[in-house]
Amino acid sequence: MQVKVVLNEDEMPRQWYNLAPDLPTPVPPPLGPDGKPISPDMLAPVFPMNLIEQEVSQERWIDIPEEVLALLYRWRPTPLHRAYALEKFLGTPAKIYYKNESVSPPGSHKPNTAVVQAWYNKQFGIEKLTTETGAGQWGSALSFAGALVGLEIKVYMVRISFDQKPFRKIMMETWGGKCIPSPSPYTKTGRKILEEQPDTPGSLGIAISEAIEEAVTDPSGKTRYSLGSVLNHVMLHQTIIGLEVKKQLEKIGEKKVDVVIGCAGGGSNFAGLAFPFMYDKINGAEIDIIPVEPASCPTMTRAPYVYDFGDTAEMTPLLPMHSLGHAFIPPPIHAGGLRYHGIAPLVSGAINDGLATPKALHQLECYEAAVTFARTEGIIVAPETSHAVAAAIQEAKKAKEEGKEKVILFNLSGHGLMDLTGYQKYFEGELQDYALPDEEMQKFLKVLDGLPKP
Repeated sequence: MQVKVVLNEDEMPRQWYNLAPDLPTPVPPPLGPDGKPISPDMLAPVFPMNLIEQEVSQERWIDIPEEVLALLYRWRPTPLHRAYALEKFLGTPAKIYYKNESVSPPGSHKPNTAVVQAWYNKQFGIEKLTTETGAGQWGSALSFAGALVGLEIKVYMVRISFDQKPFRKIMMETWGGKCIPSPSPYTKTGRKILEEQPDTPGSLGIAISEAIEEAVTDPSGKTRYSLGSVLNHVMLHQTIIGLEVKKQLEKIGEKKVDVVIGCAGGGSNFAGLAFPFMYDKINGAEIDIIPVEPASCPTMTRAPYVYDFGDTAEMTPLLPMHSLGHAFIPPPIHAGGLRYHGIAPLVSGAINDGLATPKALHQLECYEAAVTFARTEGIIVAPETSHAVAAAIQEAKKAKEEGKEKVILFNLSGHGLMDLTGYQKYFEGELQDYALPDEEMQKFLKVLDGLPKP
């Protein structure tokens, strides 16, 4: 009985996988305010050119620098677990595997790109990074990365999460990051929002606007912005997850995966696990690939495929993606990392090409699944990860009904030890399900009127 599959450091992937050149339908380019494709130079005030090159690359494989591998070795490779206890509890013939990204110092998959982005910025001569964070996972990861490479980090945290998760702020401060609630009085964007909506819970779109504004208005030119999801180079860095899994499954003679699952807010942890398996699917493998989102923020399952801004103040380029509209203010569910209005262009493209089949779940089912997982496998997962757990349990029950010995794989994107308030509210019956009403969604989609179409 092998519960964990572990790789040696010298078995770690030496390259990242870029899905962009393999998508059957190429993703349309980002557009500027004039509706014309942007050039790499236009991104230079926001990102360093070495990351912009990755963002626009059409190379299938991109080498991981040795110095970056040395940073990743602090927690990678991460273990692949067989969920024997969960399988037994469910009475399923399916084998359930999960990639345990919760073992990183900040407790999630986010450092896989945070340390990479920090390193590339440092190489480019940048001294400070600004960013946003929802649940606090990304802000914690970038603060950790800043401590490793020697960068100043400033994090705009969505206000509702800032209030719900005080220990995340302390984590960031411990690694030297500065964390403030968004919207804030420190930016033009923040002041405008607070004037119009003084009691707003905030949103990732607003926090992104504030972080970008601070980066591009620094007269020294030594500040850049860092994003934890959505963009191509972020998806790229996360593919180390799925590439490790492939080696781990090969190590134990597991030849075929039937179902691949990841929760999706902006799309990075889902992409990190799933994109290497999409490569197989594009080349003929039969795999069900399922990104899972909250029913309260149904970006992939109900939102149109459009060109939209990545932030509320319209400071980012227009991106081709499934979007609820950049003015969307999501309900304050506890899965803060899944409350983004859009989904990564590459993930959107994969959905449009039929490579991924999204699913939306309610939070009560997700918390029930998380508690089941904790009482069988022992790990208390983040509210975001609970969506992947719930979908995996659904698939395992389906395999039982069909009498099929499927192999189910999901990404355990982070632990929930900083999110216990949500569990407390679940146990006390204070949480409720919420499906975004059609009329509410249509109201938010009005901001797309007049924007170009993909």
